[in-house]
Amino acid sequence: MDKLKSMKVFVAVAKAGSFAQGARDLSISRAMATKHIMFLEQELGTRLFNRTTRSLSLTEVGASYFERCQQLLLDIEEMEAAVTHLQTEPRGFLKISAPPVIGAVHIAPAMAEFIKIYPELEVEMVLQGALSDLVNEGIDIAIYYGELEDTSLVARKLISSPLVVCAAPEYLQAHGIPLTPEELKQHSCLINWAVSPKDQWTFRWAGEDVVIKVSGHFHANMSDPIRIAAIRGLGLVMLPKYIVGRDIEKGKLTVVLADYAKPPLGVYALYPHRKYLSAKVSIFLDFLNDWFAREANLVEETNHEGR
Repeated sequence: MDKLKSMKVFVAVAKAGSFAQGARDLSISRAMATKHIMFLEQELGTRLFNRTTRSLSLTEVGASYFERCQQLLLDIEEMEAAVTHLQTEPRGFLKISAPPVIGAVHIAPAMAEFIKIYPELEVEMVLQGALSDLVNEGIDIAIYYGELEDTSLVARKLISSPLVVCAAPEYLQAHGIPLTPEELKQHSCLINWAVSPKDQWTFRWAGEDVVIKVSGHFHANMSDPIRIAAIRGLGLVMLPKYIVGRDIEKGKLTVVLADYAKPPLGVYALYPHRKYLSAKVSIFLDFLNDWFAREANLVEETNHEGR
């Protein structure tokens, strides 16, 4: 049997967790899928799956082999793409992950325009807060905001976005404008408890970090609920400008404490390190660069409104 084809069947079955579903994904019979797996197990001299009447799971050896097979198949696919017309124009399937708000507000509109230009492309977007395993989840590009830790992924900086403190004009009119971070202790601060430490806001002043313990009437595990609460006049929020830029531009929110802002954090596109980058990835990365350049006034440093 063709060993490479058997490896493709093995990866499909492992991903699906089922011989039947893996076979359907490849448009082959279950019996044929079973033959391919048996062939690999005979070649390797070991079991790749633990099989019961109700479940199918990878053995320890199978899990290690799965990772290597998956990467090898990706490398082969991209090496072939490098010498064919597939490398010259985006087509096929592109999977992107992004934080919920930046994905919905910035990446989704960019993606819609990109598909109009390249209609042969099929796109799937996953909105998730945490950075996932790109290779195992089949993600081509992950959008990330913040300080990058050591990673084996390739990082391409798209733009910078600061954290800003802002509130609705009516809140500031009713409760006053805080002129120093210390004055936040007398205000209602709306908190995203998914960001640790949840009740501490850090500012930069005279070259040093100033940490303020804040409290307020409303906490949430996502940024959008506290953004909406701020617009409704419930208190102050500290959020990336890419989230509140349009609200600031429309006058729904007013920036305060701008002189105390920390240096802006980067918005990055992350992707697995591969020698042969496919057209769909490389061209979309260039497109995103241009898109964020046009969106810069809503993402980058804001002027000192509300001072």
